[in-house]
Amino acid sequence: MAKFVLLFALLALAGISSAVARHRRHHALVVRGRVYCDPCRAGFETSASTFIAGAKIKVECRNRQSMELLYSQEATTDLTGTYTIPVLEDHHDELCDAMLISSPHPTCRIPSEGRDKARVILTRNNGIATDERFVNNMGFMTNQPLAGCTQILQQYQELDD
Repeated sequence: MAKFVLLFALLALAGISSAVARHRRHHALVVRGRVYCDPCRAGFETSASTFIAGAKIKVECRNRQSMELLYSQEATTDLTGTYTIPVLEDHHDELCDAMLISSPHPTCRIPSEGRDKARVILTRNNGIATDERFVNNMGFMTNQPLAGCTQILQQYQELDD
């Protein structure tokens, strides 16, 4: 009788495990990030930075060897400068990046070098427990730094000393 109960428990556990795996395969991975304006042209977020509503971004995945484009999906940021992109397919062996496309901000439209793209891992076969993939914030810069940016940037230099 004990062998029967043990066998039944193992079969039930295998069935549940299989159902969970099937369920996860049909749910999208979700790419999330934010887009900011760097009015000080610092190359990073500062206390003067603001988030941009209506910015366009995209996620692209490419073949590691040939760099052939295999997947591309665009999105627009909401009022908080946040974007969310559902990705249905697993891109386990591909190089995937979120990247800036455009900014609707009238004075903040220059992609900030080094902050215009961010790598994102789009596979479930990597030990990450959730389906959410958070991307580093990306930013645009203004043509000229705002008045007061010198003082803001000096605060960051003081923190480094």
